[in-house]
Amino acid sequence: MSRRACRVRLRLGVLLVLTALLLLAVVFARQICPFDPYAHDYAAALLPPCPAHPLGTDQFGRDMLARVLVGGQTSIFSALGLVGVLTLTGTAAGLVCGWAGGLWDTLLMRLADLCLAFPGLVAALGIAALANGGSAGAVLALAVIGWPKYARLVRSHTLTLRDSDFVAAAKLAGESPAFVVVRHILPNLAGPVLVTAALDVGTSMMELAGLSFLGLGAQSPAAEWGSMMSGSRSMLQLYPWVLLAPGLAIFLTTALFNLLGDAVRDVLAPEQNTAG
Repeated sequence: MSRRACRVRLRLGVLLVLTALLLLAVVFARQICPFDPYAHDYAAALLPPCPAHPLGTDQFGRDMLARVLVGGQTSIFSALGLVGVLTLTGTAAGLVCGWAGGLWDTLLMRLADLCLAFPGLVAALGIAALANGGSAGAVLALAVIGWPKYARLVRSHTLTLRDSDFVAAAKLAGESPAFVVVRHILPNLAGPVLVTAALDVGTSMMELAGLSFLGLGAQSPAAEWGSMMSGSRSMLQLYPWVLLAPGLAIFLTTALFNLLGDAVRDVLAPEQNTAG
C-alpha cells in the first residue's frame, strides 16, 4: 500500500472516530448534560457562558449546551434519514430506468426532469408549506426534489454495466434478471452511491436547518438547530451566545460530515478526486 493510500485511510479512520463520538454525544445527550433542555428557569435567563452553563442560557433560562446536544438528535438524524430516503428511492428508480428501459425509463426520467425544472429551494418551501411544516414535512419536501440526482447517477452506471461482458456471461449462464441485478449490478453501484450519499449529509443538514429557520421544519419548543437560531435571531447584538451556539453546532457538524464525505470519496473513488 502506498504512503498516500495510508494517509487517506488514516484520515478516514480519524474522521469516522470523530463522527462516532459526535453521534454518541447526541444520542446520550440527556445523560451527559445535567440540565433539562426544556425546563424553564427564569431566574437563570440569558446567563452568559459560565462554568455552570458552558454555552450560557436562553431567554427562558434553558441551558444552551443541553439544547444544542438534544437538538442534534433532530438535526443530525433527520439529515441522515433524508439521505437514506434519497439513496433508496433514487437507486431504485435508476435501476428500473437503466435495466428495464422502455416506458418506465421514459416516465421516470420525465418525472425527474419535472422535479429539476423548479428551483430546488423554492419547490421545497412550497411542499413543506403544504405538509404544514414539521421535521417529517421538511424531509418529505427535500426528498421530492432530491431523488433525481441519485436516479440519474444510478441509471448512467446501470446502462454501462448492463452491456458489460460479465453481465452478458451471467445471462448466458442462465441467471435470472433479479439475480444479475443483485449479484453483479448493485455491488458495482455501491461505490458511487455511497460517495454521493456521504457528500450529501452536510448539504442535507444545512437545507433542513434552513427550512426550520424559516418556520417550515421542526417547530418550537422542540430543540432543533435551525429553529433555535430562528427563535433567537433578534438577540444577536445583546445576547450573541443564544444564536451562536446552534450556529456553531451546524457549522462544525456540517464541516465534519463534508470532510468525512471527501475522505470516503478518496477511498472508494480516488479517480473522482484526481479528475477534480
